[in-house]
Amino acid sequence: MKEYYTAIVLSVFLLLTLATTSVQGQGTSVGFYSRTCSQAESIVRATVQSHFRSDPSIAPGLLRMHFHDCFVQGCDASILIDGSSTEKTAGPNLLLRGYDVIDDAKRQLEAACPGVVSCADILTLAARDSVVMGVEMGRVSLASDTSNLPGFTDSVDVQKQKFTAKGLNTQDLVALVGGHTIGTVACQFFSYRLNNFTTAGADPSIDPSFLPQLRALCPSNGDGNRRVALDTGSQNSFDTSFFTNLRNGRGILESDQKLWTDTSTRTIVQQFSGPIRGLLGLRFGIEFGRSMVKMSNIEVKTGTQGEIRRVCSAIN
Repeated sequence: MKEYYTAIVLSVFLLLTLATTSVQGQGTSVGFYSRTCSQAESIVRATVQSHFRSDPSIAPGLLRMHFHDCFVQGCDASILIDGSSTEKTAGPNLLLRGYDVIDDAKRQLEAACPGVVSCADILTLAARDSVVMGVEMGRVSLASDTSNLPGFTDSVDVQKQKFTAKGLNTQDLVALVGGHTIGTVACQFFSYRLNNFTTAGADPSIDPSFLPQLRALCPSNGDGNRRVALDTGSQNSFDTSFFTNLRNGRGILESDQKLWTDTSTRTIVQQFSGPIRGLLGLRFGIEFGRSMVKMSNIEVKTGTQGEIRRVCSAIN
C-alpha cells in the first residue's frame, strides 16, 4: 500500500520554516498541516533535537534515509516498512539508521493528531531538521527495487543517468552528494581503493599524503564496519569542506572523488568549494536546498493514492 506524500515542499533546506513558494501543481502545498495538526513541525523538530543531543550521528542518518527513500519509487516512506524482502532489507539500506527517531515522532503525532500526518512527511521534516542541527552546531517497495540507488563505485555517467531518471540534473547530483559533508561510512565501502586498486597500488586519485591516514583507519584485514568521516576534518558541520576535500584528492568514496576527476562535474565542485564571484556564483547551502525540494517531489503520492499509516513500519 502506498503512503501518500501530502504536504511538505522544502525551499532552502537549512531554514526552520517551510518553503514560501507553493508548488501545488506537483501535488504538494505549503503549510499543509497548519489547520489539521498545527504542532506537527514542532513535534518532529523536538524529537530530532532530543535524539541529536544524545547521538549527533543521527543527523546524517536521517538525511541519507530520506535520500534512499526518494530514489526508490518516490518519496513514500516505503524505506520504513518492515518485512523479509522489503526495501529496508536491500544491501544499500542495511546500514541506514534513524528509524527510532521516525517511530518516536510518529507515536507523538498519533497521540496529538491521530491519522493526520503521513510517515513520508515525518521523514522529510526529520531530514530537514537534521541538516539544521548540523548547521547550528506507501507502497511496499521490494529489495530488488533499490538497483537505481547511486552506488559507491558508479562512474559519473552512471550517476547522472540515475539522477536524470528522477528528473534531477547534474547540478542536483553534485549538490545532493554534497550531503556527505556530514556523517560517516564503513571501511568496507572504500578500503579497496587503498591497496591493489591498480597494478601500481592505490587509487591514483587519492592524495598520496592522505593514504597513510586512511590505511591506519582501515588496515588490510581490519574491521570492515569501522566508521570513517566522509568529510575529513568536518564531519559534524554542514559546510563546503567536502568539496574542498574532493579538490585535494581527499574524497572517501570512489563515486564522490569522481565528481572532481570527471570534467563534466568538476566545474560545479569548484563553484561550490570556491569563493562566490558575482551573481553567477553558486552557494552550496542554497543550491542544496533547491535540489532537496526537487528530490522531495519525486513521484509524490496524493489523495486516494495512499494512506496515513498508524505505524510507519507497517501498512494499515
